[in-house]
Amino acid sequence: MVRETRMGSRGCLYFSVSLFFWSAQATATDLAIRAARLLDVKTGRFVDHPTIHIHDNKISRITQDTSPSAGQLIDLGNRILLPGLIDAHTHVLVQGDLTMAEYHFQILQESPAHRVVRAVRALGIALEHGFTTIRDLGTEGAGYADVGLRDAINEGIIRGPRMQVSTLALSTTGTYSIQRFRPDWRFPSGVQVCDGKDECIKAVREQISRGADWIKIYANTGQIRLTSDGYIDTRPNWTTEEIKAVVDEAHARGRKVAAHATSDTGTRLAVGAGVDSIEHGDSIRPEVAREMAKKNIFLSPTLTVLRYVLGPSAKEVSPPWTEIPKVAAKSLTNCRQAGVKIAFGTDAGGFPWTEINQADEFALEVEHGFSPIEAIRTATTVAAELLGMSAQIGTLEPGAYADIIAVSGDPTRDVNALKNPDFVMKDGKIIRQ
Repeated sequence: MVRETRMGSRGCLYFSVSLFFWSAQATATDLAIRAARLLDVKTGRFVDHPTIHIHDNKISRITQDTSPSAGQLIDLGNRILLPGLIDAHTHVLVQGDLTMAEYHFQILQESPAHRVVRAVRALGIALEHGFTTIRDLGTEGAGYADVGLRDAINEGIIRGPRMQVSTLALSTTGTYSIQRFRPDWRFPSGVQVCDGKDECIKAVREQISRGADWIKIYANTGQIRLTSDGYIDTRPNWTTEEIKAVVDEAHARGRKVAAHATSDTGTRLAVGAGVDSIEHGDSIRPEVAREMAKKNIFLSPTLTVLRYVLGPSAKEVSPPWTEIPKVAAKSLTNCRQAGVKIAFGTDAGGFPWTEINQADEFALEVEHGFSPIEAIRTATTVAAELLGMSAQIGTLEPGAYADIIAVSGDPTRDVNALKNPDFVMKDGKIIRQ
C-alpha cells in the first residue's frame, strides 16, 4: 500500500500475540460449540441457545440441543457466536509505510526473509483478532512471497487466515515507487511495470502462472487536486486500451481485478474497464457510483488507513490533502445511496499491524452512517460474495467452513465488541479460547 503521501509517525496501542506458528493441535473429527446466542448475520436476528456441530473442518448442523450426541463439547457460556471475519484489503508483507523512509527501508534494505517472518507475525495478529479470511492486495517489492504464505497456511505449516492474494500489483512506467534514484542503478519496484496492451496481457498471464488469485492495478497515483465541485482528481496511470487489456485477460482466465482508485479520473477509468472492486474510492461522484452498482463493482473504502494517514492525530497534512476525509465520506455516501456493495477492508500494513486493530474499521463504518449489522455484513456476507465464497465463509450454516468467533458484548449494539473476541476458530481448529 502506498497512498500518494506519507507523514510523520504516531504511537498507538500495541496488540500482543503470543504464538504465531501453527500448533500441533489436530482438528477434532466431531466437535460441538455451545453459547447463549448466535447472530444470523443475514437476517440480523439472534438464535438462542445454539449448538454448532462440526465434522472435520465444516459445520454439519446447528441445533438447540442441550448436549451434542457425540464428540467434544465446548461451552462458551453467555457469549454470542458469529462467523469468522473477512478483511478484503490487507498487505501482510508491509509493516506500516506512513513515511517514505519507512517504505524505502522495507523495499530497499530489509531482507526478503525478514519481511516474510514479519508477515507471519501479521498473519497471527489478524487471526487472533478473529479475521479468518483475508484478501492480500500487493507484496510491495516482496515478489510472490504472498503465494508462499498462502500455500504454507493451506498446508498447515504456519497459522494464519485463509488467503486470496494478488502478488505484485500492476502499474505503468514512472507512476509508482521506487522512483528518482540513480538511473544507472537498478532498484526494486513496489509493483510490476507494464506498458502497452501486449505487455499488460503478458503481465497478467505471468502473475496467474505464479499463483495470483486476483490481479491488482493502480488506476491512478500522483499529485492530487481539488475540483471546483469538491471532488479529487489526478492523472490516470493507464490508457483505456491498457487497462481494458488487463481486465479482459484476467477475466478470460477466471481471475478478478481490484483497482486502487483514489481520484475521479482513476475511478472512472477502472469502472469503465469493468474491474471487480474499487479500493479506497476516495472520490466517487453519484453517477459513477450508479455505474458501479449497475456493473456489480464492489467498494472497499479502507477507512482505518485513511484515518491513520490523514486523521486528527496525523502531522504535516496540508491542502488539498486535508480535504480527502471529507470527500471520501461523501463518496462513500454516494455509493451507499446507489446500492454499491461495500466490502470490509482496512489496508492493514499501510498502518503497523502491531499498533492498530483491524476491527477499528467497524466503528468507523458506523461513524459514516452504517448500522452495526450493516457494518458486520461488510466483513461477513458482502466480503464473502466479493471473494466468490458466499456458501463457504461469512456465514454460520451447514456446509460452511467452521470459521467461528465468540464475543462477550452485543455487536449489534456496539461494534467495538468485535475488537477482542474471546474465542476464535478457523477451519475447525481452535485458535483462541
